[in-house]
Formats: sequence, structure tokens, C-alpha cells
Amino acid sequence: QVQLVESGGGLVQAGGSLRLSCVASGSDFTINVMGWYRRAPGKQRELVAVATRSDITNYAPSVKGRFTISRDNAKNTVYLQMNSLKPEDTAVYYCNALAYSGSSSWGQGTQVTVSS
Repeated sequence: QVQLVESGGGLVQAGGSLRLSCVASGSDFTINVMGWYRRAPGKQRELVAVATRSDITNYAPSVKGRFTISRDNAKNTVYLQMNSLKPEDTAVYYCNALAYSGSSSWGQGTQVTVSS
């Protein structure tokens, strides 16, 4: 099982920026896909952005052009640079790691609040 520790959430005004980080540790399994999901109040968890080990990325349409996902495979770390934040981006953001074995792990989540 992989342990994931997220950081970088907080409160920001609309139009501002935040950068989330997620460090994976505790497993010998090589991680294939790392990504970010979010759950807004009263809504289901949704994909925000994912990146494969070879840097193939996928974004939710609502964040494309504003958010950028990147990875440092040597550090087992994934980042989410969030620019031009909107109040509707307010959510708990969760890091996910999918190993080549198929094992999936989740972080505890970090709160992002965007004020209007």
C-alpha cells in the first residue's frame, strides 16, 4: 500500500493561484498514474487531472487551460498548479496513485477554498 501526503491547500480569492503537492511513499510498487480528484460540497468526487509515468496527461474540461499537472518520478511526487481559480473550484482535493499492479491509493485530502 502506498501512503500519500498532500499539501498546499488553503483559502484564496477568485483569480488567484495555489499549488498542490502529493508525495508517495511506503511501497515497492512502481506507480503508473498519479492524479488529483476533488469533491465539492454535495457533489460526487470527480477527476481533476491525471498524469502517467510517461507524462501523458488528462484534464477535466472545467480546469483545462487553468490547471497544470506535473510529476517528478524520482521523488514520487505529483503537483497541481491551479491558476485563475474560481469559487466553483472550492472542494477537497485528493491525490491518487495507481500502481502497475492495479493497486490504488488515496490521500487524506486537502481543502481548497476560493472566495468570490
